[in-house]
Amino acid sequence: MTTFDKREEGFEKKFALDEEQKFKAEARRNKLLGLWAAEKLGLTGDAATAYSKEVVAADFEEAGDKDVQDKVMKDFAAKGLAVTAAEVRVKMDELMATAALQVKAGT
Repeated sequence: MTTFDKREEGFEKKFALDEEQKFKAEARRNKLLGLWAAEKLGLTGDAATAYSKEVVAADFEEAGDKDVQDKVMKDFAAKGLAVTAAEVRVKMDELMATAALQVKAGT
């Protein structure tokens, strides 16, 4: 194996690891978002945990994370909560930073 081949293999492994961490961070962010939204919806305990799992599952409906935002917004609207899409987006961004740190730390 040449140095070039070794370098290429190293880049491929790093890319795969980065993608895996990104996936894990997005799933963690969605879980955290679900817990945050559950609190606003008045859910606690097992109900809050179940709701956070629903939010995580919503991410598999279509590409991107708009499906997650839409689910939370729909649930807020159904409860009559005055939370804007911009507020949810800001919270998603905040939680993504938190989730990325947690995934890198292995927690």
